[in-house]
Amino acid sequence: MNATIAIPVENDNIFEHFGKATKFKIYTIENNKVVDNIVAETEGGGHEAVGLWLVMRGVNAVICGRIGPGSLGALAAAGIPALMGIEGNADEAIEKFLAGELTESDEPNCGGHHGGSCASRCSSHECGSHCGSGCGSCCH
Repeated sequence: MNATIAIPVENDNIFEHFGKATKFKIYTIENNKVVDNIVAETEGGGHEAVGLWLVMRGVNAVICGRIGPGSLGALAAAGIPALMGIEGNADEAIEKFLAGELTESDEPNCGGHHGGSCASRCSSHECGSHCGSGCGSCCH
């Protein structure tokens, strides 16, 4: 496999909230091995802008922790698949990915700062009452 894979990071660990990540570790993969990596800052711009920022750096895929439907949609629009729900050290995660050992979540999992899934928060109106403007602003 040849690819460029980005992981949002903080102190070498996967940053838990994709939409608020300010740094990504970008790995260059050749023949199913990491041949290079850099840490780059996003330069701000918000959740949706990160998709374009990643495309401009040649990223083919993302490994991340929590991600909401807005960010996930931005990645999809940019043609970048995401492996979601991954935690721990970024270097260990990329090695597990290359070995076929990562287990991912199958839906946006933005429940980190409120608990529960997006659907359960929105149906209970917890998200709207906490964030003030409904699930769209809460589920990044």
